[in-house]
Amino acid sequence: MKNINEIKIGVVGGGSWGTALANLLGTKGFRTDFWVFEEEVRDQIRNCRENIVFLPGFPLSENLFPSNDMAEVVSEKDLLLIVVPSHVMRETVLKMAGYVSRKSIVVSASKGIENKTHLTMSGVIAQALPELSSSRFASLSGPSFARDVAKQVPTAVTVASKNKDTAALIQQVFATPFFRVYTHDDIIGVELGGSVKNVIAIASGIIDGLGLGLNTRAALITRGLAEMTRLGLKLGADARTFSGLAGVGDLVLTCTGNLSRNYTVGRQIGEGKTLKEILSEMRMVAEGVKTAESVYNLSRKLGVEMPISHETYHILYDDVSPKEAVFRLMTRDLKNELE
Repeated sequence: MKNINEIKIGVVGGGSWGTALANLLGTKGFRTDFWVFEEEVRDQIRNCRENIVFLPGFPLSENLFPSNDMAEVVSEKDLLLIVVPSHVMRETVLKMAGYVSRKSIVVSASKGIENKTHLTMSGVIAQALPELSSSRFASLSGPSFARDVAKQVPTAVTVASKNKDTAALIQQVFATPFFRVYTHDDIIGVELGGSVKNVIAIASGIIDGLGLGLNTRAALITRGLAEMTRLGLKLGADARTFSGLAGVGDLVLTCTGNLSRNYTVGRQIGEGKTLKEILSEMRMVAEGVKTAESVYNLSRKLGVEMPISHETYHILYDDVSPKEAVFRLMTRDLKNELE
């Protein structure tokens, strides 16, 4: 790999998180080619140096070069960062496939589990880019609201890769005095933490929407962490991952922060809105809505007990009353906490 300052970077995905990360790289001095889906977003960044649709209020670096041309953004890049909603990850990477160099490092900063295959994003990318070595895949995750990163609030995240050199390079590329990056080798654990926490965040929002108080929310977050860990262990993750930034760190942030779209969806459900009404008013994606279906089906297939995630699924997709779901959770068979 060439000198870090000479690395050619492409970012695919112009939502709030993709824009915040692309701007971080641009502000650090990297020329960053930036694929966005919407022509209006491209034009806003070019003409106003702002993503008014998805990250309003933040001036963007002159080093960001927005484009709707996938080939232009992806071709001949040393590092590609993909930040698109999980349900369009496969479609997006397949569009990239003809332009990705075998020498490229591909980093996913998307959080979700594909509905049909139950693959995390690295699994989807691996299938869509079969010629790329697994040593060149990585996942970036952790407690990191886009607006706070754009404000340059001190933030810590984790980048996971099977290859230590790959993780170390990405760490160097993204690290700034306000954005601290740790390395990890448990890519499945890091991705599961970033995915399941969105489902638990919807449940946390429901709790707050019902006005049930802090005792209830603390219990839900703690038991949600237990569910996340159980699923991770079944899929070969390291239990310690869920005690880290991509596990409990991201879980606490997303379950308590008003900037969380998943928490906000849950709170509105708890207040009496229907999911259809809520989604019709949102332009950005709340990943937990689709991930709830993936987690429900995957955990049932694997025989992993995840009662909070299951009740969240039933609220979202089977019109179960939130109050009924809470009652069912509280009246389950009594057991040892560590079972």
